[in-house]
Amino acid sequence: MFQRISKSLVKEVGRNDLTPVESPYRATKLRQFAVLQKTKYGLSFFWEKYDYVPRNFFLSDILESSSSVPDNDVNGPLYFRDTMIQEYKAGTGVNVGGELSVSGGHSADQGGSLGYQIVTISAPNLDVFQKRKRLHPEPEYLEQCRMKGDDLYVVTDIVELTRDTVLYDYSSIDLILKISSWITGVKGEVLGSIFRENKKVLTLKKGMVMAYKAKQLIFEEEDRTIHITDDYRRCTFQNVLIAEICAVHSGDFKSLHGEVSRNIEALAQLSRDVQGVVFSSILVMLRGEEDLQNLMYMLELDSSGHLDGPGGAILKILQRDSNHAWSKSKEAILYLLEAIMVLSDIQHDLLAYSMEKRILLQQQELVRSILEPNLIYRRSNPFTLKPELLAPLQREDLAITYGLLEGCGLRMELDSPKSTWNEAVMKPLFALYGTLSLLQPLAEA
Repeated sequence: MFQRISKSLVKEVGRNDLTPVESPYRATKLRQFAVLQKTKYGLSFFWEKYDYVPRNFFLSDILESSSSVPDNDVNGPLYFRDTMIQEYKAGTGVNVGGELSVSGGHSADQGGSLGYQIVTISAPNLDVFQKRKRLHPEPEYLEQCRMKGDDLYVVTDIVELTRDTVLYDYSSIDLILKISSWITGVKGEVLGSIFRENKKVLTLKKGMVMAYKAKQLIFEEEDRTIHITDDYRRCTFQNVLIAEICAVHSGDFKSLHGEVSRNIEALAQLSRDVQGVVFSSILVMLRGEEDLQNLMYMLELDSSGHLDGPGGAILKILQRDSNHAWSKSKEAILYLLEAIMVLSDIQHDLLAYSMEKRILLQQQELVRSILEPNLIYRRSNPFTLKPELLAPLQREDLAITYGLLEGCGLRMELDSPKSTWNEAVMKPLFALYGTLSLLQPLAEA
């Protein structure tokens, strides 16, 4: 409930530089001028994710005291109501010496009304902070960050609630099963019914932060001042250009292909039967994102716990043996799941169709033909897909494939092989290439 409404609110505000807060707990920890630590997670350099974790100190805690405090600009109070109502009707029949029918449906109603305000600090007002010197000697917690080389960020803008808010989520399932049999002469006998109702309510307190903007902290060593910037190429504690480190990989398809190939080799350690279980289980989970997330969570924790559904089938297989080869295979499955989770829900559906239609290899070669020549470009670059790569795809297959590419940010027209490369499509295309490459050998099994 919380994630859905924080994302909806950011979309309503219309600022691309705001990050939605993911949990009520995090919403109580975030405040303006809170210091955040950037933490990387994920098994791939090419689609790694970052989380900004609040530290237990604020910008004022690491600077010499001053009587002047920057002024904030407040836009609000504003109001936002978000409601989503879904209804699904069931009407199916199975003929087995008669007919079994299912009628009824499922409904869901969720949402809430928010009162909020947007609190920002302008660049001139930030100068008040940037003119102050850092404490000397540094506090112990700051020394620890320096020793680990952590990059630090500071919250400058927030979207906060101006009143208590109640979120609700009501859902119900109401199904009736009937049978009609020409063998017994029974007409429309009710076999049974299923009714389940679920009500969830979440109360958010005034002052909780629903979204925020963070800027990087740069510590100038010569005069002990700070610099607050949107330029993320420098490290907090060192005058090193991160771009110089990343350039080795970011434009290099060979590195991506090598990383993907190592994980394909790890999956090859599994028997063909097990590979088939992994493939069929992922196919089912693509139509239920929560199942994917639950399996990822269990694999990340290296858990020996229980998991229901298709993810449970994979987890049971991996729990049978803990030797080195299986450990590498487990890591490769997690690598695949991380790549899949970079893609959108719509791409998950299209990917499931691609798996069923066995067109993964053609799609993989097509994505490679886009990535390999275009990674050198940091600006827009028009390109044309190779006709020989499009030829094996029938019209429906081509529509599915173009949909996957559109989900990465490329503009595709069904009757045209032309599009335009831009740097924003790079990360999702990396993830799509990795996903297709690892699913293809599983499909063969």
